[in-house]
Amino acid sequence: MNWNWSVIYEYMPRLIDGVWVTLELVFLSGLLGLILAVPLALMRASHNRWLRMLPFGYIFFFRGTPLLVQIFLIYYGASQFDAIKESALWPILKEPYWCAIIAFTLNTAAYTAELIRGAIQAIPKGELEAADAFGMSRSLKIRRIVLPRAFGIVLPAYGNELILMLKSSSLASTITLLDITGAARTIIARTYTPLEIFFAAGMLYLLITAIMIGCFRLIEHRLNRYQHYKAPTVEAKKQPIGN
Repeated sequence: MNWNWSVIYEYMPRLIDGVWVTLELVFLSGLLGLILAVPLALMRASHNRWLRMLPFGYIFFFRGTPLLVQIFLIYYGASQFDAIKESALWPILKEPYWCAIIAFTLNTAAYTAELIRGAIQAIPKGELEAADAFGMSRSLKIRRIVLPRAFGIVLPAYGNELILMLKSSSLASTITLLDITGAARTIIARTYTPLEIFFAAGMLYLLITAIMIGCFRLIEHRLNRYQHYKAPTVEAKKQPIGN
């Protein structure tokens, strides 16, 4: 079988346009999802039983149902209610781009909230007791101790979550968005070269994933740089200052 490499070169600019749409979907929904996940995680880690139960239903629903179903419920379901069509939200909910952003945000917030909750519960109790000994208020302890430590712990898992969201963003093409996959499907419908175009799309996803992994490793190294600190050895301490 002969590959038609020329079609890849010819339509690569259109695939690159899809890259920007994909990046917008992933990073905007990732940022909004992280903002939503923080209070959800704090509620889930609370000692108050009823406060823990409030976000449980939300997290259970979005972790227990497929992302594609959630996209369809928001994109197709909102148009079924006249009250929504007549509301101020309709200019947003009628656009496939914003419906995808909403679905991705709600979905990743549920997963990220559970990751942060686990990270909060993994913080050594001694650090929290030290903050109490210094007389920190609860809000100050959360800002100075809990959240910075939790983000350092959760960062590798959160990087994996964003990479999974990158791959799941291909589902946005089902509601007519021209992301990488949507652009590839449009090109294939014209050229009848599925192998070449999907290969090029796959390489773009792979390149983005590699860049994201590198960026998260740099951020993780910076946030957890205290783990790489090497204390002076006993022999070094015994050496005279002039040596």
